[in-house]
Amino acid sequence: MLKINRSAAAIPAQDIKRARSFYEQKLGLKPSEEQADGSVFYAVGETMFFVFPSMGKASGDHTQLGLEVDDAEAAANEIRGKGVKLEEYDTPDFKTKNGIAEVGGGKGFWLKDTEGNLIAVMERVPAGATTSTRQGTSTSR
Repeated sequence: MLKINRSAAAIPAQDIKRARSFYEQKLGLKPSEEQADGSVFYAVGETMFFVFPSMGKASGDHTQLGLEVDDAEAAANEIRGKGVKLEEYDTPDFKTKNGIAEVGGGKGFWLKDTEGNLIAVMERVPAGATTSTRQGTSTSR
């Protein structure tokens, strides 16, 4: 078995300066490491991801990066206030309202970066958690 110390998502950018501007100005992230080729690592909690120069173009058809927040509605309002458009979905199995969807007991939304990469922002509810558990009071005895 591999001894894996850490993992990181890799996000392609056709224009690394434009992408960095998005991640740093719109999402408020600070680079934790910069590479000579323009790649940049962003530390997020105990994880990280990096954005790298690429000739490839993101399809935007599937989520390439997931971010967890405590309050999806507050995060959505903040990101909208910075001029970022939330994706809207309306399918028989999945629907957003004002950009936000109910997902597994929590809420979430999707947005695209300047390069077309699809990013999910989720308020995750651990399996088995109840509303009162999420609010800091336990229902178990």
